[in-house]
Amino acid sequence: MHYSIGNMGHFFTVTAFVAALLAAFSYIRSVHSPSDGLKQQWLLNGRFVFYIHVLAVAGAIISLFVIIYNHYFEYYYAYTYSDRRLPAHYLFSTFWNGQEGSFLLWIFWHTVLGLILIRTNRYWEAPVLAVVAVVQAFLTSMILGVVIPGIDLKIGSSPFILLRDALNDPIFKVQPDFIPEDGQGLNPLLQNYWMVIHPPVLFLGFAATLIPFSFCMGGLWMRKYRDWIRPALPWALFAGASLGLGILLGGYWAYETLNFGGYWNWDPVENAVYVPWLVLIAAIHTMIAYKNSHSALKASVVLTLAVFILILYSTFLTRSGVLGDASVHSFTDLGLSGQLLIYLLFFLIAAAILVAMHWKKFPADEKEISAYSREFWIFVGAAVLCLMGFQVLLPTSFPVINKIAAWAGINSNLATPADQVTFYSKQQIWFAVAIAVLSGIGQFFWWKKINRQQLLAELYFPALAALVLFILLISTAKIYQPAYLILSLAALFTIAANIKILSSVIRSSPSLSGGAIAHTGMGLMLIGILFSSGYSRVVSLNNTGMLISRELSEEFNRENLLLFVNEPREMYGYEIEYKGERVEPAHKRGYISKRDIEYTANPYEVIARRDIYFRGKKLYAKGEKFAINPENTFYEIEFRKNGVVKFVQYPRVQVNPRFGNMASPDITRKISLDLYTHVSAPMTEEAKQDWSQREELRIKRNATFFANDYVARIEELQRINQIGGEPLDSSFLAVKARITVDGEHETYTAEPVLIFGTQSRGGLLADEIPELGLRFTLMNIHPQTDEITIGIESRQKDWVVIKALEKPWINILWLGTGLLMTGFGIAIARRFREFSLMRRKGQE
Repeated sequence: MHYSIGNMGHFFTVTAFVAALLAAFSYIRSVHSPSDGLKQQWLLNGRFVFYIHVLAVAGAIISLFVIIYNHYFEYYYAYTYSDRRLPAHYLFSTFWNGQEGSFLLWIFWHTVLGLILIRTNRYWEAPVLAVVAVVQAFLTSMILGVVIPGIDLKIGSSPFILLRDALNDPIFKVQPDFIPEDGQGLNPLLQNYWMVIHPPVLFLGFAATLIPFSFCMGGLWMRKYRDWIRPALPWALFAGASLGLGILLGGYWAYETLNFGGYWNWDPVENAVYVPWLVLIAAIHTMIAYKNSHSALKASVVLTLAVFILILYSTFLTRSGVLGDASVHSFTDLGLSGQLLIYLLFFLIAAAILVAMHWKKFPADEKEISAYSREFWIFVGAAVLCLMGFQVLLPTSFPVINKIAAWAGINSNLATPADQVTFYSKQQIWFAVAIAVLSGIGQFFWWKKINRQQLLAELYFPALAALVLFILLISTAKIYQPAYLILSLAALFTIAANIKILSSVIRSSPSLSGGAIAHTGMGLMLIGILFSSGYSRVVSLNNTGMLISRELSEEFNRENLLLFVNEPREMYGYEIEYKGERVEPAHKRGYISKRDIEYTANPYEVIARRDIYFRGKKLYAKGEKFAINPENTFYEIEFRKNGVVKFVQYPRVQVNPRFGNMASPDITRKISLDLYTHVSAPMTEEAKQDWSQREELRIKRNATFFANDYVARIEELQRINQIGGEPLDSSFLAVKARITVDGEHETYTAEPVLIFGTQSRGGLLADEIPELGLRFTLMNIHPQTDEITIGIESRQKDWVVIKALEKPWINILWLGTGLLMTGFGIAIARRFREFSLMRRKGQE
């Protein structure tokens, strides 16, 4: 039992919690100290204790990773989320797979950002780090795992808890030091390279929203109502970029890994992150407006504070268990719902009190906003973004509303939308239209004072260009739905308008081009979303007139294809053919037929039955052992035109006793579309074992015979000394028959084994050819007559049911996301340069 590392981790966690409280106290005293000497002394105390907090957080992170990396399964966290076969890079995914680890990741990013703030902005250090330290105290309390004696109150859930303390299993009463040989493993869907990248980026976005919140709270606290905007703006842009990138990476992971046919499913957890990002974008625009013209200060304060409050609310939604079965992404409730609620309410009430105390003291706008001013258009855009978020937030919050109503004694049965994709998409499309139009028109007000006549002149070219492109688009793409027509026109308009702005700005001031590039990317994203989602179509249509299953819906029977192995079918202009089930070697790239491997007693290790090649490259020699991931089965589907193979797809099904069957698509990418294919129904184990009654044939050795209408031959009999890689005991004798069968396209081999026992009964090891639906058993050998008895069984040959979709012009979406992030990057670099210049001048 490795007690010391867990004790160290727990010690570091408690130290981090105490240090965060002390740092907050010191920084608060620094703000309120009456003399400069005391301010500096308390500031240095706060900084020193914050450094201790940073070191303690680092110690807790290292301790947990040591537990995971070394497979210390006496700890509940390592046992629950990892196993010995997990590749090293997925151990990082294990780290943040559980609630405690993801909280620790969030805490880590706060420490990194806090250190940057101490290094770059000493003027605002005390008020901003005071808020950061209070937040850190709340977050570290979530992983304390401390029980207060007497009142039996548990604070937090520790990642360093021992397995015996987490599970009430009888084995620990008999053997307290029992350690499992292996862990339960990581969810197969999370064993994806995007899951190594997506969570850290997303939590960086979560953490970054705290910085503008802290500047705003510090500005109100110190009555510096105007001054907080300038240092907060670069951080708000950074938060918008990192949170947006995290959302986009999550969408791409869903597109590649899940099988709902898209990248955004309007799941409550997705919504809970989407809404704060929309409000953050609104806050960024109002902050820019105030920085340039001293208007929209109150809006900037409210929106900046609301972003972080919404992040806390999303945390409560996803981690308190309140969503229940409404989301596939939410964490299970670890008993933290009370703490999370206190966390949320504390900052909500604190922010509300500060705003209320200082609301009337905010400086008024310096001038009246005109309808032909950039401030007006920014304010309208921010309002649309907030309404856009509210439309998603309200239905997402129905489970919370029901809980509150029940607490008040009211029976509320508000239900989240049954068809959430249709429900949200029908509403959000109109907000998207408004945002596209506003971002196109508003850009012209951004760069110069303009009146009505000048505006019309500026809009003439982008409007004309958008109209021409719109006509070409609807004539070629055959767009008929009114909502799609309007969205496509609005998106083309904002692209044309921002390209015009970009062409003039990039020549004179490239550093000012971030907004135009980002808005152009947004327009492209709208076009990409419109086509890839609105005009996604099923291409695996069942035109045979035969039902796949009477027990399944009419839609399923219509939109899915039943493929029998080696039987070509027509689909999507291709001749497609299912070639069989494949496995993937753990340490080499390629796919291997299951009939080319022999399983061993270790399900993760197999033996090559023959030389194995993939695309002309030799992977393994006959008899060589190699590792596989047995929970993954790939289904090889060949796409041909005029007899020439154009491409091959390998959609996957993961079978896991803990998580169930999970299908992941394979995607063939082209410039104009993606072909997205996933397995709807793999052949069941019951169907695979539905063998006919065994037919026994007594035939001459080396004879030719028929097996279910296929021509078969006994090629040889061979004595073998091992089975499944394990040597036979000397009391047994084993003989293997090599039987070849001529299939439709190739010759298959079966190798049944007959085992004789000198001191005990032997056995029969049958061998299958699933592509032909045949199983052979070597029943007996008759040396006197040079004959053998073969048992033959048959069943339906292997099949799979697939669904394939065409995702047109989805690459426009990915191009748009790239431009959006590029625009953010340019804007962030510019604002940080501005801030650095002001800091050198002593104005920050």
